Amino acid sequence: MSTPTIHSDALAQKLADSGLRNTPQRELVYDALLTKRDHPTADEVYARVKTQLPGISLATVYNCLETLVQCNLVRVVNFERAPTRYCPHLHPHAHFHDESTGATHDIELPDQLLAAIKAVLPSGYSADAVEITFRGKLPSPR
Repeated sequence: MSTPTIHSDALAQKLADSGLRNTPQRELVYDALLTKRDHPTADEVYARVKTQLPGISLATVYNCLETLVQCNLVRVVNFERAPTRYCPHLHPHAHFHDESTGATHDIELPDQLLAAIKAVLPSGYSADAVEITFRGKLPSPR
C-alpha cells in the first residue's frame, strides 16, 4: 500500500467520523501538509496545490485547512502577528521559530519532560494539550 493511499484512507476515515466526506481538494491540501512538513501558511499551501489543481481557490484551501483542524488531523501554529501556520504532527511536541528565516521546526519532547511540565499545574487542574514555542535564531558563524 502506498503512502498517499494510507493518507487518503486515514483522511477519509477521520472525515467520516466527523460526518464529512472526503474530497479531492481536502486530499490534496492534506497531502501538501504531509509531504513537506515545514509548517506552511494557507498561502503557501495554496501555491503548492495550485500546480496540481489549477482551478482551486484560496478560499477552498482555507476551508480545507479549517476542516482538517476541526477533525484533529492538523494543528494550528500561531506566532504573535504572523500568519497562521499548519502542522500535521499531532504527537505532543514543541516548535522552534527561527526569527531570522521565519522557518518553524518541530522539537520532540521527552515524556518525562511533558509529565514534569504538567505537574506544575495548579492543584486539581489537568492539561489536554501543552504548547511550547521557542523563538530565536541560529548563531552567526564566527
